[in-house]
Amino acid sequence: NGGRIAFGPDGMLYATIGDAAVPQNAQNLDILSGKILRMTPEGEVPDDNPFPGSLVYSLGHRNPQGLAWDSEGQLWSAELGQDTWDELNLIVPGGNYGWHDEEGIVAGSGYRNPIVQWPTSEASPSGLAFTRDTLFVAALKGQRLWTITLSNGAVLPWFVGQFGRIRDVVPGPSGTLWMLTNNTDGRGDPRPGDDLLLQVG
Repeated sequence: NGGRIAFGPDGMLYATIGDAAVPQNAQNLDILSGKILRMTPEGEVPDDNPFPGSLVYSLGHRNPQGLAWDSEGQLWSAELGQDTWDELNLIVPGGNYGWHDEEGIVAGSGYRNPIVQWPTSEASPSGLAFTRDTLFVAALKGQRLWTITLSNGAVLPWFVGQFGRIRDVVPGPSGTLWMLTNNTDGRGDPRPGDDLLLQVG
């Protein structure tokens, strides 16, 4: 039930909150777990939040982790599913992403479907970054870096198994990426020199 905090282009602070292993709370607006929150830098509720008087920006999340904004200012989140599907979601104010009633893409859903889904064995997404018209998703269990090119929708894996579990990814200098491995936390298989901060072009 880890999470992220990040300042958005609007100057507000966003925080992802897992469901704390109580799935039904993700649909309860009176409980902050299973949500993405939006607040002022001082921790107050912004006047233009979708639910008056509430920090809740979106709901129906199991374990949202990575946060990133694209060149149009749209918010994206990478989310760990439970047993079947991990998700990349386009986050809209007041959006309900279906957990715990649904996981992954569901035809005819009354909830917002993910833009991309992966089997949990291929993802377990953590960090998320945006640069060069592309979203980059760090995958833990999947041991790879996923790229999603927004202009054409192409979804590709990189470095599969090469570095082990990848915890985070952020834009680096001069158009590069920084990736952080996570093999020494008791869930991975440590390699010589782990863990590593890697720079890739």
